[in-house]
Parts: sequence; structure tokens; C-alpha cells
Amino acid sequence: MDIVAACRAFVAVSGHGSFTSGAAAVGIPQSVASRRIAALEEHFGSRLFDRSSRAVRLTPFGQDMLPTARRLVDLADAMADDAERARLRPLRVAVPEICPPHRLAALVVAARRQRVQLEVRPAGPQERERLCQTLEVDTAIVAVPEATALWRVPLGLAARTPFPAPTVFLETLRTGRARTQARRRILIQPEDDVAHLRDPLTRAGQSAGLAPAQVAIAPSLVDAAAAALGSPDLLLCSRQQAEDFALHWCPLAGPRLLRGYDVAAGAREDLDQLRTVLYTDVARSLGAAGDAQPVTDREEPRNERHRRRPQRT
Repeated sequence: MDIVAACRAFVAVSGHGSFTSGAAAVGIPQSVASRRIAALEEHFGSRLFDRSSRAVRLTPFGQDMLPTARRLVDLADAMADDAERARLRPLRVAVPEICPPHRLAALVVAARRQRVQLEVRPAGPQERERLCQTLEVDTAIVAVPEATALWRVPLGLAARTPFPAPTVFLETLRTGRARTQARRRILIQPEDDVAHLRDPLTRAGQSAGLAPAQVAIAPSLVDAAAAALGSPDLLLCSRQQAEDFALHWCPLAGPRLLRGYDVAAGAREDLDQLRTVLYTDVARSLGAAGDAQPVTDREEPRNERHRRRPQRT
């Protein structure tokens, strides 16, 4: 027996003084209301209504039970309202600030089709970690090394003029002993100012004979792109970013650099929303390569914690 439905019929019939009117008020046939009230009476072992006359009257037992039945119906209605609000609770996500707005908008639309209300908050890699750790967001797309990444974005160099070869060797950026040629810098945007990208590139540049100043951190993506557009400097970026700035893009011969992303969250459900349900849509917003598989297709460590703490960079 559905005791809430039975109590709803009981309250409606008592309030309208009629099985027919009470049943209509709760949107059920009169016969269904009668069966539900009869089941409630059998459950409690006593009559709720006096059916000896044409009028519908509460028995003394029914009068005693009516307040409790009303509270139960009111509580069920309140619970349904709370459930609806909880379902519509926005999932606050810290995302890379380099994600183009139109791709983030497409991600939000895709999430709504899956009944997920996303609230995106663009931020840099260190800020995304902080927002997740302080619980200012529910989850964050965090920068991780390639080996542990769910999404991967290949990086290369972008310049205002075409490259003479299909790949760029760092040795070709050396100025030589005459120093008559201006030093071409490799500019690292803030999104890539993380240890697993910055340090390998810096070490490779040193091994190739580049001057320390030739691998530099730019204050912003706009500053880095402006330098690449207005000088011989090179921007470390994805192919998608190079196309957005109308720059020529070329992969590095070495080292192999890829942005890696995974999800940090406090609740397993929030992890699953991004890592499985919205996996492909998140990949599009990041400009990620399609070589990673959703987590459902990969074996998870048995002792994985629901909250993945962002890695320090």
C-alpha cells in the first residue's frame, strides 16, 4: 500500500465531505479513492468514515488520525519540492579560462539536455585548484600530467609566418655566435605555466642552446598572442588557439607536450557527470584530442577516493 497516496485520498475526502468530490480534487477516480481509504482502514484496523448514512462523516478514530494524515501529506509535498530544487541545483564547475565562450555555451546546452544545470567559472590552473579546495565550486577541470589525464590537448608553436618544416626543432631558434639575428622567444601562456609543461620545455631549451630568456612566461594569453602577431616570437599553444588568432601552427620535434586534464570533485556523482555523461562535450570545449576514453571504459583503481585532490604545480 502507498500510505502517502492513501492519506492524500483520506484528507481530500474528509475535506470535501464526499468520495466523489474528494477523488476529483486529487485527480483520481472515485473507485480508486474508495479502495485506498479501505486499505488504510484495514492497515490501521479501524474505520475512518461512517458509511451508515448518505453523508460522509469521520468516525472518532478518523478524527484522531486526520491531523497526522495531513502532516504526512504536507511533508510528502515538501519533500517533492525539495527534490525538484535539488535536481535543478547548478553544478558549479571551474573551467580553463582559455576555453572559447562559444564552446562553453555549447557545453552548458549539452548539459541541460542531460538534465544537468552547469554553472561554469573560467579560471587559471592554480585558481581552479584553489576554488575546488575551498569548495567555492563543486568540481574543477584541473591540469594534470599526460599519464594521468582524461583529456589531452597537443601543443606546438604558433607564429605569424609559416614554418619552413613540418616540425620545429628547438636548435633552429639559437641566435648563433654573431648575434645578428634577434632572439625568438617561446612564450608560455598562464594555462601552460604548470610544472609538467613548463619544466620539460625549459630543460629542452637549455639543452638546445637557447638563452634563458628565450623561454618566457607571458602575463596573459592576449599578451602572448599579441607578441606572436607583432614580432618573430612564438606562442606555445594548441592548434585550435592558433587558428583562433590566425597564426600558423607547427608541432615541436621534441619534447612532446600535451595539456592534460582531469576532474576534481567532492562528490562521486559530480565526477561522473563530467567524466562520463558529458565526457565528449567537455573534450570539445577543451579542444582535446580524441585519444582518451571515458572513465567507464577504463579500469578505476579500487581505492580511488571520490574526491580527487588537484596536483600541485
